[in-house]
Amino acid sequence: MKHFIVAILLISSVAFSCKKVKYEWEGYTYTAVPVVTIDTTKTALPTRQAGKVAFFNLKDPDVASQQFAFALSWEGFGKETVTSIEVYTSYNKAETSVPAYPLVISSPGNQYTNIAQFPLPSIVGTNDHLYETVTTFPKTYSFTAAQLATLNHVSLSNVGVNDYFLFKFILNLADGRRIVTFFNNICDEARGEPGDCRVGVRFKKQ
Repeated sequence: MKHFIVAILLISSVAFSCKKVKYEWEGYTYTAVPVVTIDTTKTALPTRQAGKVAFFNLKDPDVASQQFAFALSWEGFGKETVTSIEVYTSYNKAETSVPAYPLVISSPGNQYTNIAQFPLPSIVGTNDHLYETVTTFPKTYSFTAAQLATLNHVSLSNVGVNDYFLFKFILNLADGRRIVTFFNNICDEARGEPGDCRVGVRFKKQ
């Protein structure tokens, strides 16, 4: 038995000494995430908070005055602190395949939509331009369709069904890190992930 125990210890020692691969996930660090609360009373068509999307209705002749509003904050999970959030905005043509409307819930009793409402991952690109940098939270935003069109240099007369205005966020942390990309495991309306890396308002006609 004594020799058997020694053999086990030797095997264990060899196994640990043979490990030559260092996996990227072993050096993980914590981060914070943006958190968005949409104003579900300021949407031309019904929506759900979990969807992080509101709607303008092109069927209304006064679409220009329709409103979209949300509050922006962050969550550090007791590990990280956000010093500021860069807020970017863009106008985007409809995707080839768009989420269904009315919003489809993934399963009975579930609050989440069956699909992400805007493209993922969320990366600030050349089509996005900086609106402002926020240092005090929560920050509340409210826009009319006309105001968003002006911000994004587009005419409402050229907007089509399922086109959308989108806000994206870059986080600046107290430790100097700048969080610029958010993947599906951080923000996905269909899975109830902890972050809200973008929020938007989509045009419908109904």
